Amino acid sequence: MTSSGFSGLKAIVTGGGSGIGAAIARTLLERGASVAVLDLSPDGAPDGAVAIACDVSDDASVRQAVTDAATQLGGIDIVVNNAGIGAQGTIEANDDAQWHHVFDVNVLGAVRVSRAALPLLRSSDHAAIVNTCSSAATAGMPERALYSATKGAVAALTRAMAADHLREGIRVNAVNPGTADTPWIGRLLASAADPAAERAALEARQPHGRLVSPDEIAEAVAYLASPFAGSTTGIELAVDGGMQALRLRPAEK
Repeated sequence: MTSSGFSGLKAIVTGGGSGIGAAIARTLLERGASVAVLDLSPDGAPDGAVAIACDVSDDASVRQAVTDAATQLGGIDIVVNNAGIGAQGTIEANDDAQWHHVFDVNVLGAVRVSRAALPLLRSSDHAAIVNTCSSAATAGMPERALYSATKGAVAALTRAMAADHLREGIRVNAVNPGTADTPWIGRLLASAADPAAERAALEARQPHGRLVSPDEIAEAVAYLASPFAGSTTGIELAVDGGMQALRLRPAEK
């Protein structure tokens, strides 16, 4: 095994065609893993990754994509459930159809992909699932009711899956990013009345005073997926500049 621990391991990354998912796929490739990117638009997958079209809200699409990934990679050892969509507003802002849709992608998407991959993970010597959760699962944020509800579900799901599959040799963990510098945040800022002020507000609510980079999140995922994290399961690793745990006094001016 190389010093990175990923030589010979095969990983699938959902939502790996852009943003955080692309950074995760690229990091795993750099560590020596073979990687398949499952995405609605997989053309943005990093060089060296197997690109597979997949709709995580459709079980047939997921099962076919996982089968194709396993065939092309020669198995599956690591599943990164990163595909997700955002939502804004209080509980009044989104109708039932939107609530069902966001849950279908953010929560059931992880269920479908993990469920399809479980038979392959059970035959791996280094099986790991990493779910992309959010600091919205641990802190109440304004205008994020629907999104927060889905990420709270992902956090609880992660712990339940970890308990269910530990004795099968499958570790399950999550990362909780703070507000990250992603295409979705870029669109959010572009639609704001004052993009500069909105960006400053997003940066200020994180104690280290800036947005989290996709590469920082990818490094955390790589740790949780690594065989060197063999005693780590059922946790949520915050990558949020201290947002979850710290309560700093206002900076002196």
